[in-house]
Amino acid sequence: MVHALLWASAGTGFTTLMTTAGAAMVFFFRRPASSRLHQIMLGFAAGVMIASSMWSLLIPAIQLSLDLGGSGWLPAAGGSLLGILFLLILGDLLPHLAPESFRFHPDQLSRRRTAMLVLAVTLHNIPEGMAVGVSCALAAQGEDPALMASALALAVGIGIQNFPEGAAISLPLLQEGTPRCRAFLLGTASGLVEPLFALLTVLAAGTVQALLPWLLSFAAGCMLYVVVEELIPEAVVPESRDHFGTLGVMSGFLIMMILDVALG
Repeated sequence: MVHALLWASAGTGFTTLMTTAGAAMVFFFRRPASSRLHQIMLGFAAGVMIASSMWSLLIPAIQLSLDLGGSGWLPAAGGSLLGILFLLILGDLLPHLAPESFRFHPDQLSRRRTAMLVLAVTLHNIPEGMAVGVSCALAAQGEDPALMASALALAVGIGIQNFPEGAAISLPLLQEGTPRCRAFLLGTASGLVEPLFALLTVLAAGTVQALLPWLLSFAAGCMLYVVVEELIPEAVVPESRDHFGTLGVMSGFLIMMILDVALG
């Protein structure tokens, strides 16, 4: 068990480090920036999250459910619906549950978007950390080189994918006026759940694996809700004659899709 925990810690330590590296991109951008760059950053975040929800979450959830002998569509559809409902309800409750100094009002859209963006990407990282934890634990328990190679490939693949995800949190926060160091810390914090849930998964491997398709789909639903509700309406302005927000969405989507498929 100790050996498995060490492997899981090493695997998710790398993925978290890559999230941190992505979040550190805030130190290479100036602030304040133009409204066009603001649209591009929000669009980029939206594109990354759309691609991640498909190739990192929904497709693996369907495949894993089929491998476990279940229905492919049920956890994908049901988990996504639960994720959408969760953020829909949470969006209404946040102003009432938060302390007075952190409450936001209808005119404070950026604060609402910040909370939703950080929450969605953090939830997305939970099942990824669990997947790396299970893979590393299996590799640590056996002598099969194929299992070790699979665990290494999964950790490296998710780690590389985490780089644009860390940037997708920290850069929009910077453009909205969040202090540079705070934007970096929030981007980094979104990845810290990966080693935590990897270790918890190793300790409760037998019961967690059956829930993983639902957790993956739940995170996908959360991400899609944030994209449609918070990011795209701000990134793609109908009154504007340019297409900077749209180009940001497309670039984020294509970069993340290439990483997911190439490293899948």
